[in-house]
This record gives sequence, C-alpha cells and structure tokens, in this order.
Amino acid sequence: MRLSEQFAKTTKNVPADEVSRNAQLLIQAGFIYRGMAGVYAYLPLGLRVLENIKNIVRTEMNGLGAEELIMTSLQRQELWQETDRWDDEKVDVWFKSQLKNGTPVGFGWSHEEPIMAMLKSYIASYRDLPVAVYQFQTKLRNELRAKSGIMRGREFIMKDLYALSKDEKELQAFYDQVSDAYIRIFEKVGLGDATFLTYASGGAFTQFSHEFQVITDAGEDIIYVDRSKKIAVNKEVYNDEVLKQLDLSTDQLEEVKSAEVGNIFNFGSSKSKQLGVYYADHNGVEQPVYLSSYGLGVTRLMGVIAEFFADDKGLVWPENVAPALVYIARLGNQPEVVKQADELYIRLTDAAIQVLYDDRDIRPGEKFADADLLGIPHRIVISEKTVQRGTFEWKKRDTTEAQQVNAEQLAKSLGIDTQALL
Repeated sequence: MRLSEQFAKTTKNVPADEVSRNAQLLIQAGFIYRGMAGVYAYLPLGLRVLENIKNIVRTEMNGLGAEELIMTSLQRQELWQETDRWDDEKVDVWFKSQLKNGTPVGFGWSHEEPIMAMLKSYIASYRDLPVAVYQFQTKLRNELRAKSGIMRGREFIMKDLYALSKDEKELQAFYDQVSDAYIRIFEKVGLGDATFLTYASGGAFTQFSHEFQVITDAGEDIIYVDRSKKIAVNKEVYNDEVLKQLDLSTDQLEEVKSAEVGNIFNFGSSKSKQLGVYYADHNGVEQPVYLSSYGLGVTRLMGVIAEFFADDKGLVWPENVAPALVYIARLGNQPEVVKQADELYIRLTDAAIQVLYDDRDIRPGEKFADADLLGIPHRIVISEKTVQRGTFEWKKRDTTEAQQVNAEQLAKSLGIDTQALL
C-alpha cells in the first residue's frame, strides 16, 4: 500500500462534538469516517484492523467446532413476539420499520430467536446435537447515547455465536470452552493482563452472565477486580451475598472503570420452550434444547485497543491487529533512495509482510508525525544518509530511539529470513 495512492488522508480535524479519544484518533489517522453520531464508516486501514481482529476470533471459534454463517438483518415481528422481546418496553434498542405492504419489521440487534427458528428445521434427534454456529454481522441498536466512539455505536460489527446442547451438562462444557477461547483472543490482541472475566446480571434466566471487561478509563462500567483470582464483579450485582458466593473479600477487590468487550450467556431451555425447539432423546422422548449465546464486539474491541495503547503521539497497534507491520518512510527523491525504498517495499511484500510505503513528496517531519499517528509497529527510514551508510534506520513505535541496522538485523527484528532482504 503506497500512501501516495490512498484516498484517505491524515487530518488534524475531527467533529467538534466527537469527545471520545478512540474516535478522535481513528478519524485523524484516516481509519474511520463518521457519518453521524454513533455511526462510522471503516476506511481501508480501519478495515484491515477489523479483518485482523476477525481472523483471530474466527480461528478460535473454528477451533471449537463452530460453523460460520450469516443471518438476515431484517426480523419478523411475530418471531420476537413469541419470546416477548418485540415490545419496546422490554427491549428498548429496536430500530423498526415496515415493508411496502405494511408488515412490521425490525433490524437485528441480536439473533437468538432467528437462529433458533432456523435450526429448528435441522434438529430432530439427539444425533443432531450439539451444534454451534456463529457470524460476523452488523448490528443496529437505537442507543440513547452514543458518545464513546466505536466503543458504543448505533451500528457496529459483532461476532455472535449460538450453541444448542442436549442438556445442562453439555451446555456447561461448551460454555467453559468458549470462555477459555475468549481469554486467548484477548491475549492475542494484547489485552490479556487487562481483561477480566466478570460476573454480571443474568436477567430472568440465570443468576449470572459473564462479561469480559477491559480495564480502561474510557469505559462506561464499574467493576470490582480481584487480580489474584483474575475475576471481577460488575457493580450491578455487587453485594455481600454475591461476594460470599464467589468467595471474594472486599479487601482484595479494586474498583476500576472498564469497557465490556464480550458477553456469554446461558439461556437454558427457556428459549426452546418458547419457540418449540425440541429433539427426541435416546428413548424417543421429546426434550427441550438448551441454548447458550456468546457475543464479542469486534468494532468495540478495535476501539478499546485504540484507547488502551494510544499515547500522546497517536495510535499504537499491537502487531497482531495492526493494519501493517512496517511503515517505510522514504526521505527524498534521489534515484538511489527511491531504488532502495522500492526494493525494500517489494521484498517485504513478497515475504508476506504488510507494508505502508510513504512515498509522498512531503517533509520528513510530516512523515514521522504520520507514522506515529498511524501507530504501525515498525518504522524504517530510507534516506540519502542511510543509503551511503549501507544501513536502514529502524525504530519500533513503542520505543523512542531509532537504530541503524543492516539487512540481517532488520530481518531478525521483523521475524523473517535474512534472504528475503538480500
């Protein structure tokens, strides 16, 4: 990707009412464009980050044996009425409209009901269970407030997985596997130490649901963390009875602000009874299916990562999610400088390294400022001086000192074979 060919540019301007740090930085760096409050377009660099996050999540979900699909956004009124979740008094985030013939429709904010209705057509006996399906889909929620940038939008991308099990034991076994997979996801994106499995309200179906909360001052939640046990309690269920049940002591708990990035929920057999989803067991006796659901906000996670790692110069992306691993800053248009910069760009690309090549005719200071703002993990400068020395100027985004390195040292720093640069 040559920056001279990209339509999206860095800017110092953001909407005056955009108060969230993540959205400010992502807009300035050209990762997103705000269409309206709580609604954002993801530009090429932003899309790369999202796809990297999705691939990390997809790997873990596939590892559980879950199958990927995509459901419709349009929702039938009567389906949601069966579970009493169409009423705006019960669910206050619906966007609703109607077809040309006057039939009411909603726009999907979650998919438990349509997933159950669909799978009902494919489940007849115990031999058809368990089954787990997931999707990456744009959800629409009519939030009253949308002031946290992409951490809480009215339109956002979610990974939602739904598992149907024969009984509570089978459900719990899968529930624990997904919980472990979520922990691995947050470790892979660099948030492992800051993410806590958090006990929260389970609503009408179970005492607790489990959230995955990341400690950040940009969050909207208050949780109480026991760092030694790596668990937390959401303020909404924080009381002496809950602490006793979880064997937690107040003197070991730390009150912090956090952002919810994932939620896993056990519906038990309630949904299947409402929607008539049953299977025949080994004896041919009809039994209700057990449902569990597992959400993870992909765009929200991107926003949390942006907030969590940013510094006073801009974004700082972990390597696993960065839109590129390397930022090449070419200083000058001398033929030997252009030749070496072009060759490095081609060699790194051939070695399957994602590169942003800053070949623009602008001042060095502007290039260095953009490199910091964009947050690419490795910056390589090629100039008349480096060509004369026979070196590359290499610097990691999260360090302050640049180093003069040869091809072998550069290859080692990037984790590739030296021959790729020769």
